[in-house]
Amino acid sequence: MNKNLALDIQKLRKTYIDKDSKQSVEALKGVSFSIKSGTIFGLLGPNGAGKTTIIASITTLEKPSSGDVLVFGESVLSNPLKTKRAVGVVHQEVINTGFFDLNEILDFQSGYYGLYKNKERCDYLLNKLSLWEHRHKKTRQLSGGMKRRLMIAKALVHSPKLLLLDEPTAGVDVGLRESLWKFVTELKAEGLSILLTTHYLEEAEQLCDQVAIIHKGEVLFDGHSTDVISKYALKKFTIFLKNGTKNEFEESTQMGLNEVLMKHNIQLSDIQDIKIEEGKLEKAFAKMVAL
Repeated sequence: MNKNLALDIQKLRKTYIDKDSKQSVEALKGVSFSIKSGTIFGLLGPNGAGKTTIIASITTLEKPSSGDVLVFGESVLSNPLKTKRAVGVVHQEVINTGFFDLNEILDFQSGYYGLYKNKERCDYLLNKLSLWEHRHKKTRQLSGGMKRRLMIAKALVHSPKLLLLDEPTAGVDVGLRESLWKFVTELKAEGLSILLTTHYLEEAEQLCDQVAIIHKGEVLFDGHSTDVISKYALKKFTIFLKNGTKNEFEESTQMGLNEVLMKHNIQLSDIQDIKIEEGKLEKAFAKMVAL
């Protein structure tokens, strides 16, 4: 048991019977990874990779076929009540409870955790997520972005230590996306541990302390994003010559400019300008899941 780990996924397997084919399908094939307390961890993978099954296992909505999930050292299988109190989750689907206003919804959500005098926390979240002026509106009156922010507020009313964000910026505009990521960064600074799934890989590259890439129920990579970029992405060199020609080369991220010039027999005196684009997580990801 390691309580310094916010989340410890141990050899997680999930098998189910497909309703149409009646065949056994292995959604997770012995997945293992861990999240250090106080960090942001990106769980990346294409649709159907197993990300949602992992989140459902953490929140006890799915029971794994084998393996275990530990939240701050406690098993979700043997101590689900305690682990649920430590976790807040923002699901991918926007949930619309159209008959209640925002104050009522956060009050109800607090009650689920036995918090009957939680107004100060609820008001803080409404302010922090720019929902204060809308607090008396019914959720059906909110825009899609406001509903997304309300879901985050609901996930945080009980002050969890681990926050699960399943595609939190899907379908929101750029301004809201930036404000949400600023808030997530502030939550990390306050000591919150965060598991993030996102298809916006540039965000993951900028925000996450560590990433895992999962494909077809298996972890292909687990580590810092710079390591996977170094291994799987290429650096792009665009060299403009004084005679007007332009040369483009994609080389290993380990290769320096002098090595590129020597490889392609280009003299420094012939160069007008140089543009270098570093390798990106998005390209490394695309190459990995295509293997």
